[in-house]
Amino acid sequence: MIDESRAFELDRQHVFHSWSAQAQISPMVITRAEGSTVWDDAGKDYLDFTSQLVFTNIGHQHPTVVAAIQEQAAALCTIAPQFANAARSEAARLITELAGDGLDKVFFTNGGADAVEHAIRMARLHTGRTKVLSTYRSYHGGTHLAVNVTGDPRRWASDNGSAGTVHFFGPFLYRSSFHATTEEEECARALEHLEQVVALEGPGNIAAIILESIPGTAGIMPPPPGYLAGVRELCDRHGIVYIADEVMAGFGRSGAWFSFQHYDVQPDLVTFAKGVNSGYVPLGGVVISGPIAATFDDRAYPGGLTYSGHPLACAAAVATIGAMREEGMVENAARLGEEVFGPRLAKIADAHPSVGEVRGLGAFWALELVKDPATREPLAPYGGTSDAMNATVAAAKAEGLLPFVNFNRIHVVPPLNIADDEAHRGLDILDRALTVADSHVAG
Repeated sequence: MIDESRAFELDRQHVFHSWSAQAQISPMVITRAEGSTVWDDAGKDYLDFTSQLVFTNIGHQHPTVVAAIQEQAAALCTIAPQFANAARSEAARLITELAGDGLDKVFFTNGGADAVEHAIRMARLHTGRTKVLSTYRSYHGGTHLAVNVTGDPRRWASDNGSAGTVHFFGPFLYRSSFHATTEEEECARALEHLEQVVALEGPGNIAAIILESIPGTAGIMPPPPGYLAGVRELCDRHGIVYIADEVMAGFGRSGAWFSFQHYDVQPDLVTFAKGVNSGYVPLGGVVISGPIAATFDDRAYPGGLTYSGHPLACAAAVATIGAMREEGMVENAARLGEEVFGPRLAKIADAHPSVGEVRGLGAFWALELVKDPATREPLAPYGGTSDAMNATVAAAKAEGLLPFVNFNRIHVVPPLNIADDEAHRGLDILDRALTVADSHVAG
């Protein structure tokens, strides 16, 4: 039996944490979780408005998925990927069914970063080209190629300029790079900019354009109408593979099974992870279109993973998709966005000068916090934090809300099946915590 009383002590002695200065952190010890709530080692409960790293889409400890993992463990815990197994076969069928016509094959990975790595490898082998274009203000994973494709500051320490990656500005009206004043202008100018980048980099050199359908950690910026369709047309014109990164935005998070489905486009490759099985067992993958899959009909694909399509992870995915369908979680996420989060966050924004903008869909929202509403100076610098942000977050935690924070933003990303009264309670806490941020607003 594991001794929970030593969790913090042993963590500090032996665990090396992600994205952290090791001597400067004091991690919260979580002892149990259920639904939209987690408990720390002091017995304090927190409403989980993070879905952890935006992956517990069905909440914690969903009994259907826990039972499916237990049943699979009793029958077949693991098997090497060269063998077929029922859990992997059924998971692949369900995922391709959700992705839509023309996306009929799945290559399973252990998570989102290696899904991105393999999608790019497939695109390069399919096209015979090398360069990959991605936006600034994006996140695609922590492995070497994936972090070089990433546009946010987590790339900087590993960016040696040799990964064949090129960055461009995506649409983001609130902080427009194109001096746009309307969504229409932002869309048109962002597409014009991308077309220029493609021309200057050489269309015949570009294997893929990879985009988060709705950028997640970078700020939850739904693209303006017509933007993804414009990217699709540009890719078609130049024989470029369009990769939709749905690792965070997929599996119901935005109120659709995949976020690209809001925009009436079909990618060539789709990366996924996180919500496919609510993170209960690590799983990711690439959904592959017919033409790219056919490239490897008689040519070996030079890649693989020991745990590709792991039975426990795939059984969890089958059960998760089943539970989401049976309980209408994707439809509920859309309803939450329209009836709860959208209206309440708009009122919160009106009441707090520190809230520069609210944006999102479904159960996928961000509040952009600013020092000055007129100049839009952020409450924390790009790539960093501030005393004002730390104090605001501390106020939320003190009242029992676990918020998702990145730079100057607070993201509202709870499980898709959160109860309405819990959602309102969390928003009430957030509303009160923002008075701390307001005290740092100029004037």
